[in-house]
Amino acid sequence: MTLIKSISGIRGTIGGNVGDNLTPLDIVKFTAAFASIIKDENIGKKVKFVVGRDARISGPMVENLVVSTLSGMGVDVINTGLSTTPTVEIAVVDHNADGGIIITASHNPKQWNALKLLNGKGEFISDEVGKKVLELAGKEDFYFAPVDELGNIEIDDSSIDKHIEKILSLDLVDKDAIEKAGFKVAVDAVNSTGGIAIPKLLKALGVIDVVELYCEPNGEFPHNPEPLPENLKDISKVVVDENCDLGIVVDPDVDRLALVMENGKMFGEEYTLVAVADYVLSNNVGNTVSNLSSTRALKDITEKYGGKYYASAVGEVNVVAKMKEVNAVIGGEGNGGVIYPELHYGRDALVGVALFLTHLAKKGMKMSELKSTYPQYYISKNKVQLPPDTNLQALFEITMQHFQGNEISTVDGVKIEFEDGWVHLRASNTEPILRLYAEGKTPQQAEEYASQVIDVLNNIMQF
Repeated sequence: MTLIKSISGIRGTIGGNVGDNLTPLDIVKFTAAFASIIKDENIGKKVKFVVGRDARISGPMVENLVVSTLSGMGVDVINTGLSTTPTVEIAVVDHNADGGIIITASHNPKQWNALKLLNGKGEFISDEVGKKVLELAGKEDFYFAPVDELGNIEIDDSSIDKHIEKILSLDLVDKDAIEKAGFKVAVDAVNSTGGIAIPKLLKALGVIDVVELYCEPNGEFPHNPEPLPENLKDISKVVVDENCDLGIVVDPDVDRLALVMENGKMFGEEYTLVAVADYVLSNNVGNTVSNLSSTRALKDITEKYGGKYYASAVGEVNVVAKMKEVNAVIGGEGNGGVIYPELHYGRDALVGVALFLTHLAKKGMKMSELKSTYPQYYISKNKVQLPPDTNLQALFEITMQHFQGNEISTVDGVKIEFEDGWVHLRASNTEPILRLYAEGKTPQQAEEYASQVIDVLNNIMQF
């Protein structure tokens, strides 16, 4: 089964059997369910949605189904076409819409697609609303509009340009400094909509010398689209061969930002947020937020400036909720997701690029030099297989007893703090495994912390 239903949306592989894969009937059902719920929240009002998509091969098919279903539900549609996740989030607010649907499977391979669901604030829907969508979709109890009440469909192909204009108007984005620095930048957009948005943004920021790699938005991903080091050998070579100052890598829907240093080595997805936070906090001291599986370096940087760091449960909606609660000036996730509330509450690679380039220009350093100024941590990612019928709560409680002398968080699974790092274990939503992330000041230390906890888990599960 490759259809995954969650509170934030639905994703799966295209084709196959209804209910097992992301078929046209599944697309219609979940779109209608979400539209029904938003209409019930806005009785007596003509409801409006914004829709956008990445460049996946299945995108036009899914887009047609989503837009037509919304119209059939009596919902007016602003269709932004080829766009990015953060662009659609901003467009929901700009158009005073009641909701939005982004058609993208993010970093999943090309056979996948998904519906990401947004509320009227341009943010991912809450747990409560997500559960209602799943329940209503299961019942298939929808009321479609009569002919005179069908929704209007409007095309808006200016959304990326408007997004870029908003970024340039931010106080901490300095176009003059970037232009003066004369950066030469390589871009890998994995043949999706980042190939439209990132070169446009760079040009608007005054970057003239741009080397485009895989920037044709045709959905033919030339490598695994997740921006991890093992998938980015081509751009690493291009950065060195073309004597670039840096490389910019985005995933298919452009909400994650990875950077390549001038020496062809990865800056590290974890450090995208760290560097941007360093710049923001140097101008505006305040609180920061990242999820429990993100690097401790953000905490170190935040406290250096006199701010306070907070950790949230894993997931963008949880990070955003915590950011609002503590009035954070910057936040995000260790996967290259930068959330800058001055613009909007969503992971946004475009604003991440603009803030990072401003920071690099003002520092007057090479990227490798900038990286060396930050606390160095290394993360180890592991999986622990769970036997059938594992009592997860009991497993967690016994593990916590073993490490009772350590600081422990139970906000999301169990996170155990060590002197120079941590271990975070949480259950997978899709597999019978525990995901176990560990961090230390060296790769060996991270592995040692992970081994300590894995050994305890294995001993518990043997009895």
